[in-house]
Amino acid sequence: MTHRFAAVDLGASSGRVVVGTFDEGTLELDVVHRFANEPVRAGGTLHWDILGLYRGVLDGLTKAGPVDSIGIDSWAVDYGFLDADGKLLGNPVHYRDSRTAGIAAATRDLYDVNGLQTLPFNTVYQLVAAAGTRQYAAARTMLLVPDLLAYWLTGEIGAEFTNASTTGLLDVRTGNWAWSLIEELGLRAELFPPIRRPGDVIGHVGGTPVVAVGSHDTASAVVAVPADHDHFAYVSSGTWSLVGLELERAVLSAESRAANFTNEGGVDGTVRYLRNVMGLWPLQECMREWGSPDISDLLAAAAREPALRYVVDLDDPLFLPPGDMTGRLRRAAGLPDDAGTATVTRCILDSLALAQRRAVRQAQELAGTSPSVVHLVGGGARNELLCRLTADATGLPVLAGPVEATAIGNLLVQARAAGVVAGSLGAMRALVRQTQQIVRYEPTGDDAPWRAAASRVGR
Repeated sequence: MTHRFAAVDLGASSGRVVVGTFDEGTLELDVVHRFANEPVRAGGTLHWDILGLYRGVLDGLTKAGPVDSIGIDSWAVDYGFLDADGKLLGNPVHYRDSRTAGIAAATRDLYDVNGLQTLPFNTVYQLVAAAGTRQYAAARTMLLVPDLLAYWLTGEIGAEFTNASTTGLLDVRTGNWAWSLIEELGLRAELFPPIRRPGDVIGHVGGTPVVAVGSHDTASAVVAVPADHDHFAYVSSGTWSLVGLELERAVLSAESRAANFTNEGGVDGTVRYLRNVMGLWPLQECMREWGSPDISDLLAAAAREPALRYVVDLDDPLFLPPGDMTGRLRRAAGLPDDAGTATVTRCILDSLALAQRRAVRQAQELAGTSPSVVHLVGGGARNELLCRLTADATGLPVLAGPVEATAIGNLLVQARAAGVVAGSLGAMRALVRQTQQIVRYEPTGDDAPWRAAASRVGR
């Protein structure tokens, strides 16, 4: 019997609705709708255009036609407030907005509670920044972006576990809200809705179930890692690179805290032990500044540039905000004034591979495990140069693909909830291996140039 499911997959720069058709051990994908996700600056604040995104979701679901269920995933940490009547109090603020500047440094270390990497835009710091505003005073509920969209579809309020784990306000040991921390920070407990888990039915729209998936896009992407054993590292590569391991238990050591590694919730109670690396964001910003040149030509030219000639520490907060990315890279890397786009692109990709190498090696040391392969999934799997550089930098084979990992993971959790696929992560991953294209890149060359480059950026 054929079953069709719709995955709503929202990234930091675009959204899409993907229909997955399951039929006797096969999985076929059809991207039925794509739409832009363009932030808007108003009154000095950078916002998400959440109503524009919702319109894109509705248009996509219309194009999808009849499906067995719907699942929604998106980026993490950002939220909307609802008032006492369930109405949205303003567009969600973008995590790249400057309102959280300095708040993390002024807040006590929270690692013993939430196990999270300290990032200036974590939800906890956004809420501290919002406290005292009229909007905060009027708020009665906080919904992360996928939960907000699900609420508009179904009228049901809740917080999906994997995304809630990124807020900084979930107890890493219990998997529930850290009520004592919420009280300590002076935040209002009523804002935090009940936790739901991947596979739970949220509600219905027009008779079609809306199912909770790994609503943090990385959680869905990790479900679709086509691993055939437990000893693997992964890179979920897009605007961000999420680099780490899948573990059974959180790593909460002092060394883990010092290395700024995060323990986020995964599907089936797993732990996504990882670091957020700046990812392809600097390249995306540069390409926007350059008038959106052809990516294939740009990467071909970058591949001809000398390796590791110019590198920067992409984890530097210098590269977080939008605007003048080319200028910031030129200054940080010491690029000559006449350096062309190929040179800048090679600098970004060499630096990204270097940052991913660092994260993989630190993760295995801190977790006491030795991955034998790196699975690189997401949009970056299309970037052959990045895949080859990551293999060389880590000294491990890189298995690239699937590109649509986030949507596939979303679809697999829905299909499992409907009884269409087998229950374990291993079984779902076997289906990914059988149905999706995976490209293998073997490491080449000497590790010495990578060690030297790491020392040049102080890592």
